[in-house]
Amino acid sequence: MRKLALSDEILMQVEKPERYTGGEWNSVVKDNEKVDIRYAFAFPDVYEVGMSHLGIQILYDMFNKMDGVWCERVYSPWVDLDKIMRENNIPLFTLESQDNVRDFDFLGITLQYEMCYTNVLQIIDLSGIPLHSEERGENDPIVIGGGPCSYNPEPIYRFFDMFCIGEGEEIYPELFALYRKCKKEGRGRREFLLEAASLPGIYVPMFYEAEYNADGTLKKFYPVNGKVPEKIKRQIVLDFEHAPYPDKPVVPYIQAIQDRVTLEIQRGCIRGCRFCQAGFVYRPLREKPVDHVEKIADEMIKSTGYDEISLSSLSSSDYEQLPELLDHLMRICPGQGINISLPSLRIDAFSLDVMSKVQDIKKSSLTFAPEAGSQRMRNVINKGLTEEDILSGAIEAFKGGWNKVKLYFMLGLPGETQDDIKEIAHLCEKIAMAYYDNVPKEKRNGKVQITASSSFFVPKPFTPFQWASMNKEDEFKEKAHIVKDEVRTQLNQKSIRYRYHDPDESVLEGVLARGDRRIADVVETVYKKGALFDAWSDQFVLEYWQQAFEETGTDPYFYTYRERSTDELLPWDFIDIDVSKEFMIREWKRSKEALVTPNCRQQCSGCGARVFGGGVCYENQD
Repeated sequence: MRKLALSDEILMQVEKPERYTGGEWNSVVKDNEKVDIRYAFAFPDVYEVGMSHLGIQILYDMFNKMDGVWCERVYSPWVDLDKIMRENNIPLFTLESQDNVRDFDFLGITLQYEMCYTNVLQIIDLSGIPLHSEERGENDPIVIGGGPCSYNPEPIYRFFDMFCIGEGEEIYPELFALYRKCKKEGRGRREFLLEAASLPGIYVPMFYEAEYNADGTLKKFYPVNGKVPEKIKRQIVLDFEHAPYPDKPVVPYIQAIQDRVTLEIQRGCIRGCRFCQAGFVYRPLREKPVDHVEKIADEMIKSTGYDEISLSSLSSSDYEQLPELLDHLMRICPGQGINISLPSLRIDAFSLDVMSKVQDIKKSSLTFAPEAGSQRMRNVINKGLTEEDILSGAIEAFKGGWNKVKLYFMLGLPGETQDDIKEIAHLCEKIAMAYYDNVPKEKRNGKVQITASSSFFVPKPFTPFQWASMNKEDEFKEKAHIVKDEVRTQLNQKSIRYRYHDPDESVLEGVLARGDRRIADVVETVYKKGALFDAWSDQFVLEYWQQAFEETGTDPYFYTYRERSTDELLPWDFIDIDVSKEFMIREWKRSKEALVTPNCRQQCSGCGARVFGGGVCYENQD
């Protein structure tokens, strides 16, 4: 019988002890005697958040289907257990075997958002692994980072032995083969890392150096070993039909943030929104054939018992076989009591017709993401959405019975004016008026309810806005107050609720997103002060970060407030995503002229992604 790492006494002291006991439905337990690679896969946030992440489910299933590989899961202990583990010297453990993470061959940590960086250090530290890569010995796991934030790994470079740049399905088989080879030949940790650094998509920070100019900008970034490449090329899966995908995902005992079957229908996006990192680093768009998706859906429903299925995609409406897929789901789901969740859909007649069949209209709300209030700003960001599109979609929805609308905007976008900011309130008002003007009183489902939310613009690497200036905290607050005040002047103000994100967290996210190696000192300093779960507003302590910036002599606005020249060497320029810098510069210039670039299916814009030889770039070609 499996022995738990935590005693009953400790489990009774912590919130949601099921976070730490494992044994969930479809989790994998192997005979340790038949395993030669043990991989601990960590999500640096609480269990419920990590269990909702599709990427870990995909790689967990893929690894565990490999002979001799056992992949187990680990999540950040919540603050209550974190305290107990430190006081009692309890090392961090995996869920499946309850073994110490330090006893594994690999510790993989997915990096989904910058505000998890202190939790990354928590996982390494609680495992008893030295924080710095160069201080680790032969018996320590190889610590690997991957995910969206690995496209600028420099702010956390010293805490990782290597990073996977791109999609893990493509990278790991070769990496595991090399590891076995080095073990068989009796080669040590550093020799393995040096050989791994020559594999496609692998970045080993210890073999690179950075030099800086007198003004603090990056002067040079170069390899210090002749065996490693100057550029790291992003790896992607092209054969998407046969790419690994879990037919038996792990089902948690407690409710996860996204407690449902997740069905990935495509990867990438054709839209080219200039603020969206995912839209560029996952290029080109790759679709799964509908018959393959239908088969996966059937298998996942049978193996999980979930009562909801959700489509996973950056823009589900762009999936060309969406009508056929939804027809299939409509045939199999309602009869089994399974709800269908349809995120990332354009609000058009087809989508509304489908949603009316699968949603309780009286309870559900529709979501639009105009991102900007004015048409000029939507052109600046290349949203590809007109006011006519928004209003006509809203009118169709109102006629169909909906009266609740959620709207998502960004403030602080490059080049926005006060008039652009006020247009957020005006657009909300136009949507409210569309309800009353187009739905007769006797057919209304109560008053219209509009909830508008603003996040604050954070320029991300590998986007046309990577050179843009970011607002300071007081500027963000001032802009949010302009919207709030303008909402109060609207005729239908009582039907409009307006909220906005924390500007302090947004500025910090900007530092971590665009920082260089010197930010690693800040992250380590703030962690040692006690910072943890910074993505949680009730746990975020701004003072810790302010003190860390001061103690390390770091000016956060150097990384956020200044607009960067396109000639400046950026900390992430050593990574080649095969979407060319020339294309990014061209898009940056077009944004300043508010010019819209057609989506990939309308017209190829020569971004460079054709080099992969597949996906949307080669659709309809013999």
